[in-house]
Amino acid sequence: MISSSDWQSIGLSLQLAAISTFVLLLIGTPLAWWLARSHWRFKFVVETLVALPLVLPPTVLGFYMLIVLRPDGFISQSVERVFGHGLAFSFTGLVLGSVVYSLPFVVQPLQNAFSNVAQRSLDVAATLGASPRDQFINVAMPVAKPGFITAAILGFAHTLGEFGVVLMIGGNIPGETQVASIAIYEHVESLAFTQAHAVSLILLLIAFVLLALVYSLAKPGRGFRL
Repeated sequence: MISSSDWQSIGLSLQLAAISTFVLLLIGTPLAWWLARSHWRFKFVVETLVALPLVLPPTVLGFYMLIVLRPDGFISQSVERVFGHGLAFSFTGLVLGSVVYSLPFVVQPLQNAFSNVAQRSLDVAATLGASPRDQFINVAMPVAKPGFITAAILGFAHTLGEFGVVLMIGGNIPGETQVASIAIYEHVESLAFTQAHAVSLILLLIAFVLLALVYSLAKPGRGFRL
C-alpha cells in the first residue's frame, strides 16, 4: 500500500521532472543549435562541460552545487532578498540542480538532430528571404522534431530518477524536497521494503514507458545515442 506521503513524493518528482524538462528545452535548444552549427576551434570545451554530468558522480556535482547555492552565499542571499527564500534545501534549488544534471540528456539528442539539417536547405530559405529566425523555425525545427521528442523524454526520465544531486541540494523535507527516489531510500533505511517496492515499481513502470516511447520513435537501425 502506498501512503499519502509516498504519493506526495511521486507527485513532487513528476512536477520536478516536468518543470526541469521545460527549462532544459529552453536552454538546451539554442545551445545545441550553436554546437551543431559552430566551427569555433574550442567548441570541444563547451561540449565537455555539457557532457560532464554523464561521468561525474552525482554526489560530487551535488556537493559543488550546494557550495554555490549555500544559504550564506552571494547567490542564495541575492535570491532571498528578491523572492523571500534561498536556493539550497528548496524546490527551486532542486530545479537548478536537475537542469545541470540532466543537461547532456537534452542537449546531445538536439545537437545530433540539428546536425542532420542540411546547410543547403538553410541557404535556399535564405535566398527566398527567410531570416535566420525563420530558417530555424520553418526549416530546422521540423527536421529536428524527433530529436526534440527524444530530448524531452530523456530529460524527463533522467530527472525522475535523480538521487545524489537532489539529496545534496534539497535534503529530505517532506512535501518540499522529498522526491520519490529519496522516499525509497528512506523506506529501505527503515527496512520498510514493501513500501520501497511499491514506489520503486511505479518509477520502474514510468521509466519503461518513457524509454519505449524513445525507441518506438527512433528510425529503424539508428536508435538514439548520447
